[in-house]
Amino acid sequence: MAKQLEQVLYTAQTHTTSGRDGAGRSSDGALDVTLSPPGSGKPGTNPEQLFGVGYSACFMGAMKRAGATHGIAVPADVAIDASVSLGKVDGGANFALGVILAVSLPGLDAGQKQLLVETAHQICPYSRAIRDNVDVRFEIA
Repeated sequence: MAKQLEQVLYTAQTHTTSGRDGAGRSSDGALDVTLSPPGSGKPGTNPEQLFGVGYSACFMGAMKRAGATHGIAVPADVAIDASVSLGKVDGGANFALGVILAVSLPGLDAGQKQLLVETAHQICPYSRAIRDNVDVRFEIA
């Protein structure tokens, strides 16, 4: 069962029309995008791309928090290349996502990198939200 929020820190409000062939915008005007189906060649972005950017940004924040906990300075040039795949499961009856986060933490040793990624995966809100529902894999550079 999902945990109820004890304290709301921020609420994003968006409005989307027409699904994958539509548009989406935030209530504050900071986000205003045209949507198009993946691989269609039409102008616009798609939910998988938006998810990749959102998850990556959130995961970086979680790594910084993990770094503070473990006394490891996360390098300023930290980067994540996200691959978000849309595919079929259950013999083709349902759709699902798969994610690969390729994490670059220059200047840290392998043990520090592993500790940051493992800890971040436990505390990142995106990771927690999709745990046991999305195949998430990590590649640590």
